[in-house]
Amino acid sequence: MSLLEDVGVRDGWRCWVCDEPVDPDMSVNDPRGPSVDSRTADRKAKVTERLAHRACNTRKGAVKVVIAWPERLNVVEPAPLITVAERLERKGGRELVARSPSRRDAQEAADWLVDRFSRLVPGLPVTATVDTGGGQFLIALATGRR
Repeated sequence: MSLLEDVGVRDGWRCWVCDEPVDPDMSVNDPRGPSVDSRTADRKAKVTERLAHRACNTRKGAVKVVIAWPERLNVVEPAPLITVAERLERKGGRELVARSPSRRDAQEAADWLVDRFSRLVPGLPVTATVDTGGGQFLIALATGRR
């Protein structure tokens, strides 16, 4: 197997940037085609290569990557997920990432976060909790490391 195939299989043929499917049979020269994104700038990263669409990989070189929170989630002041991922990967611990007006909204966001982080930072097990505070529901991500 090639590096592209190995990374694609490991990442479930999903782009780490946009979280959309990547077609393994599409030309690597097509903007929606597969490419390997090397994280050479972060030497401490557990996973040094990730799968990305060619366009997502190229674009992130020109602008800072932002992982969008889905509009369907009812959250307030959502944290920038790349920054959260980098801190949790580097230091471990727990980090508040958003607030929601209802427990159901907060739980939906927490479930989405755990699923998204499984692809955003493969190999970093995260859990999400929903806590009450100030009449709102706080969503936190945590790793087993402290």
